[in-house]
Amino acid sequence: MNRTDRVAMVDRSRSDLSMRRQCALLGLARPGFIASRRAPDPEELALMRRLDEHYLATPFYGSQRMTAELRKAGHQVNRKRVQRLMRLMGLEALGPKPKTSRPSAQHRVYPYLLRSLTIDRPNEVWAADVTYIPMASGFLSLVVVMD
Repeated sequence: MNRTDRVAMVDRSRSDLSMRRQCALLGLARPGFIASRRAPDPEELALMRRLDEHYLATPFYGSQRMTAELRKAGHQVNRKRVQRLMRLMGLEALGPKPKTSRPSAQHRVYPYLLRSLTIDRPNEVWAADVTYIPMASGFLSLVVVMD
């Protein structure tokens, strides 16, 4: 019998057989079974709704700033609770993450070819750059060519 069938056999309304005993007889882990079935309370749902509103307004806020904003609004929350709820909702702050600018050890370092060149007239050296700007419906490509 697979786990889904065994979970379906557990009856919470039975008074003669405790949840602990039912889980033991069916070979289920009681803490995991109880935690997976617990519905969030209305206060938690309201806090999650509030978090979602703040995230839509400021998607670059992490758990610390979100906690500060919620406290300003009168909610009694700590950072770990906000972190847990953000993780549960799949919210993540937009912005650079740690160690994003560290080069790889295998990355080749290219020489700077313009070091000894004196640039004194137009159309002698060109440079280009491409950046992607996030928009509501995808990305916008910004291309710059400099003389």
